[in-house]
Amino acid sequence: MSLRSTTTARSGFTRRLTRGAVLVVLAVSLGACSSLNIFGSKDETPPDEPADRLYNEGLFLLNNKKDTKKAVAKFEEVDRQHPYSEWARKSLLMSAYAQYEAGNYDECVTSAKRYIALHPGSPDAAYAQYLIAASYFDEIPDITRDQDRTEKALSALDEVIRKYPTSEYAVSAKQKVEVARDQLAGKEMQIGRYYLDKKDYTGAINRFKVVVTQYQTTRQVEEALMRLTEAYMALGITQEAQTAAAVLGHNFPDSPWYKHAYALVKSGGLEPNENTGSWISRAFKKVGLG
Repeated sequence: MSLRSTTTARSGFTRRLTRGAVLVVLAVSLGACSSLNIFGSKDETPPDEPADRLYNEGLFLLNNKKDTKKAVAKFEEVDRQHPYSEWARKSLLMSAYAQYEAGNYDECVTSAKRYIALHPGSPDAAYAQYLIAASYFDEIPDITRDQDRTEKALSALDEVIRKYPTSEYAVSAKQKVEVARDQLAGKEMQIGRYYLDKKDYTGAINRFKVVVTQYQTTRQVEEALMRLTEAYMALGITQEAQTAAAVLGHNFPDSPWYKHAYALVKSGGLEPNENTGSWISRAFKKVGLG
């Protein structure tokens, strides 16, 4: 850099410094004039409260007063007044937790997703993801209703397990996954039974097939195999009926559903007999249950 350009830069810096000093003096003068603003009227804006005080007030309201609404307001105030502080990060997560405790699941999901977007590398990101999953999970509806929330719960729980496998939340997530999968399998069974009652055996088989191939580790699979035996017998596809009964008896010999399947096959003068080329046999061998 030339001497002239260096001098010019220093001169510019000096001018900025001088202007800054004047602004500071002006601000101090204005602050000393009975909190008057530049228009000569009194400034009604309250001063910012310390972030730690707001945060602890929120904790007190949440833990001792059980006043979730006011607690959330305190946590949100931390974010508003101190948006880039560590207290703001903590408050955002606590706001999500407070909303979850209050059963405000949509608000919890919104806050937790925002936390993950802003702080993806935080050690608490795993907990934020778990709060999202738990919010969806707690809203899993009865199997007679649409299972969109169950699907979302399963997806969010899988995210916890995949992204944070060593976290303390992964264990709980795995347990919830089994419940959610059983719920989805139960929905398939409900529809399959409906088709079976209507004598739409092909439609019923398609639903029970989903349970056997996709939800094989759930408690629904035993009934699904028995219903497959029933549907195939009704259609006269006896070899598949024999296979369904045989696979059921091999994997769940003490199941009451096997007794029903066995009786159905026997009523046709047959015995349970596994055809290893059947899709049912292949499905069970694929996961090592057969």
